Amino acid sequence: MITVALIAGMVGCGGGVEHDLTISSTDGGSVTTPGEDTYTYDEGEVVNLVATPGAGYYFGNWTGNVGTIADVNAATTTITMNGDYSITANFGVAYDLIITKTSGGSVTTPGEGAFPYAPGTVANLVATPDAGYQFVNWTGDVDTIADVNAATTTITMNEDYSVTANFGKYLPTISGGDWHTVGVETDNTVVATGYNGDGRCNVGTWTGITQVAAGYYHTVGLKTDGTVVAVGDNTYEQLDVSGWTGITYVAAGPIHTVGVKDDGTVAAVGNNTWGQCDVSGWTDIVQVAAGVAHTVGLKSDGTVVAVGCEGLTGCDQINVGGWTDIVHRRHRGRRGRQQLRAAQCRRLDGHRPGRRRPESRAGG
Repeated sequence: MITVALIAGMVGCGGGVEHDLTISSTDGGSVTTPGEDTYTYDEGEVVNLVATPGAGYYFGNWTGNVGTIADVNAATTTITMNGDYSITANFGVAYDLIITKTSGGSVTTPGEGAFPYAPGTVANLVATPDAGYQFVNWTGDVDTIADVNAATTTITMNEDYSVTANFGKYLPTISGGDWHTVGVETDNTVVATGYNGDGRCNVGTWTGITQVAAGYYHTVGLKTDGTVVAVGDNTYEQLDVSGWTGITYVAAGPIHTVGVKDDGTVAAVGNNTWGQCDVSGWTDIVQVAAGVAHTVGLKSDGTVVAVGCEGLTGCDQINVGGWTDIVHRRHRGRRGRQQLRAAQCRRLDGHRPGRRRPESRAGG
């Protein structure tokens, strides 16, 4: 009778063998499926396990009698009940990755918001631009991002980070100079054709270009990281842009170069005979255009400013003080870009295509 009673206790009332599963967790989270307690299951039963970290924590792993757990490193997994088991869900303090984006696209991996990661985790980042937009770069805490200029990249979580995916409208990808034409290809390299006596078409090694502008004797390229490159004639120092950073838009006059900075101020180099480079006081600018003897700037409120034409008679092309509500289009997901183009309405005496006017160099 004693032997019979012992056997009945092992197999249970239904006649099958049963096993106990005891579940616990460390601080920082809980086991939500099936819970934290001791549970009895039939021999061979596959039991779902779900461990849920609390805010600011991450799931680490399962420890204890884990020989039949499908994946000890997965918060959601299973355990097969082949014996009595005791397991623990382990949690740790996480590093938070906060992801935001500008208009013109979205972050599809891991998404937008706050995401906890275990220290040292290499997390995937994928930014997807909307139609008509392009990915520009990642900004913020980017020291451990593998490639800040790549839409698909990774970030290594060594501490709390906050990053932003920046998008922008496609910028002008073709430009015509005095005797040459330049274009940006889909891989952000550049092609050029036409007269190249002064090297203005030597753009074959350029990469990461998002916009081009062609002057009479030089070519300017805006890179995705906000820096600027230039080739061609440098008689008036119109190529001296190597120190420019944070540029969002460039324009090339015949012999001067202008760039809009991401803080709305403007830089200019090159010939300044007529004051066309006197833009250092401009603020809140979203786009610029360069003529022969003047420079025009469009402000975010739709008004326009202009400089240049000093000492010239009949120079009405800078009379833009009354302009308002100039058409506005979003640019780079941060500042507006309005449609604006500067042109010299009459030839300056002695200044014709292919012939330089011997004016003094100046910068703005």
